[in-house]
Amino acid sequence: MTTAAATDPRKAGRRTLLLVAALFLVPLAVAFALYYGSDWRPGHRTNHGELISPARPLPALTLDDASGAPLPPRLFHGKWSLVYLGSGDCPQSCRSALYTLRQTRLELNDGMSRVQRVFLVTSDCCDRAFLDSEHPGLITVRAMDDSATPLLRLFPRDPLVPEIFIVDPLGNLMMRFDLRENQKGLLQDLKKLLTLSQIG
Repeated sequence: MTTAAATDPRKAGRRTLLLVAALFLVPLAVAFALYYGSDWRPGHRTNHGELISPARPLPALTLDDASGAPLPPRLFHGKWSLVYLGSGDCPQSCRSALYTLRQTRLELNDGMSRVQRVFLVTSDCCDRAFLDSEHPGLITVRAMDDSATPLLRLFPRDPLVPEIFIVDPLGNLMMRFDLRENQKGLLQDLKKLLTLSQIG
């Protein structure tokens, strides 16, 4: 003989609903507990560069270009910026980095107008013949004296690592890319940023 509880369709339906909800909610709760309640993190990441978190707003400074002409204080606003820091006499490591900047921007095709290339020269400015012939359109910034210190100190540089930085159109330094890695990763990251962003 069955009990009334066992034959009550409302109670049976409630049990089924709770079981179905548990099948969805328990894995979600476990994932949250693992991610936020422990040191475990998934090893896979979708970006190739290293996100700078939190992003660092760059100051508005009036600096000069390679010819000594003043640049706009809000140089890093309005477009995405690919930035390289280095010596203006441009040894081979510099030439390789500037080549990567140029080719990455060109490979954006229709998106290239949303991106500018910026060379922050920290010493020995500048091999203008090389820069003018090989890198037309490159914004070369004299960043060699104390006036540039507030800007330069925001870039997390490792002198042993050749790097390119990405600044968003609001002037925030937000990513760095190790040039010893597969350089197609820089292009893939930048394409993703341009696709996701409605600014710049």
